[in-house]
Amino acid sequence: MKSTTLTKQLTQFLFVAIVLTVPGVFHSSAFAQSPPNINVTGYVAGDTVRRGRSAQAVVVMEIPGGFHVHSNRPLEKFLIATQLEVEAPQGVRVSRVVYPRAILRSLKFSKNRVAVYEGRATMRFNVTVPASFGADSTQLKAKLRYQSCNDELCFPPQTKEVVIQLKLR
Repeated sequence: MKSTTLTKQLTQFLFVAIVLTVPGVFHSSAFAQSPPNINVTGYVAGDTVRRGRSAQAVVVMEIPGGFHVHSNRPLEKFLIATQLEVEAPQGVRVSRVVYPRAILRSLKFSKNRVAVYEGRATMRFNVTVPASFGADSTQLKAKLRYQSCNDELCFPPQTKEVVIQLKLR
């Protein structure tokens, strides 16, 4: 009788241990990965921008190895495009953004190839400051929206802001 009771208690203990352990295993494997730390910087080519002239501005994404972001023109409608929006002070003109050429990859989550950016992705646009602009400096505010992924899963979209300082002459 004692051995039957002991066996029942041991079985119950093992059952409870398994029930409590299994969700932890699934939880840690499904959520152990976090989005990559994508560094976003911006600058204007040259030290200064001449009033009345155009200068090239650049926003750069540094995407860690093993990760990618979708291009500005993803090949599937459900994928979130990389988008750069630039706010400029009144009178300062900003051209359309030129995005880098996408890399086509075959990934586990899609039957079709996917257009992505990996490593370093550089977006360029021109800035024109009017000759009559009064200040000695100004700034552009850029917002970069993207979705990062690895070969198995995608993370929620993020938006990073970068301020680009313009020294004028």
